[in-house]
Order: sequence, then structure tokens, then C-alpha cells
Amino acid sequence: MSTSPAETLATFANPAPQRDFRIHMEIPEFTCLCPKTGQPDFATLILDYIPEESCVELKSLKLYIWSFRNIGCFHEDVTNRILDDLVSATQPRYMQLRARFYVRGGIFTTVVAEHRQAGWTPAPGIPLAAFDSQSPTRD
Repeated sequence: MSTSPAETLATFANPAPQRDFRIHMEIPEFTCLCPKTGQPDFATLILDYIPEESCVELKSLKLYIWSFRNIGCFHEDVTNRILDDLVSATQPRYMQLRARFYVRGGIFTTVVAEHRQAGWTPAPGIPLAAFDSQSPTRD
């Protein structure tokens, strides 16, 4: 597999399609460029999803995320674009992407985008401890 930035996402078969289970990923090294100034923007991406038939393969996700490094994007656009591409590749039951951008001009920006499969509703939850954040930025 390549080690260069790539715009494609690989998937693999969901090993337990009979149940809802949550996949949680933190991607602390996201970088793109400000489309106005050309300055780099840095963010931690937090991806949570419930797969249907396929899951995203991690190395392809890393190379896909890397492909934004030299692209000028507004925070809102890039968050929704990444979510759309991930949904297109995996067709999940549910997916949420939070993009927590580091301070720029004295402002922290967080963009949250969600996708729900038509007709899907989550099973009632059992209150368990949430995942501890591995990111240096906190909610």
C-alpha cells in the first residue's frame, strides 16, 4: 500500500453486522490550509460511527486525511466533505465527525457533522463510561 497522500478510502467487511457497535477514532494531526491566507490550520478529528456492512481501513484513512495538507478549505467545508466521503465509502448506520480546530485569531472552532441512515434508530443505550479522550484538546 502506498505511503503517499491518497484521495480514496479502502474498506473491509464489518465483522459483526448483526449488531450496532460504535467505532471511535481520534485523528490528532489533521492539517489543511486557510483558503484566505494560505496559513496552515490544525485540528483533531474525532470520528464515531456505527457500521452497516463495511468499516474504513485505517491506513487508507490516514493517507486520505493526509491529502488535505496542501488544500485550502474552510473549516465547515472540509468537515462536511470528509464526512460525505466517509459515508460514501462505508454507508454506515450512523456517523459523526467532530473537527476541533486549534486557536486561530483567538478563536477555537469546532464543527460537528452527522449522518443517519434512513430509518435507523439506535437501540436504547446503557449508561457506561465514555471513551477517555486521547487528544490534548478537551471538550
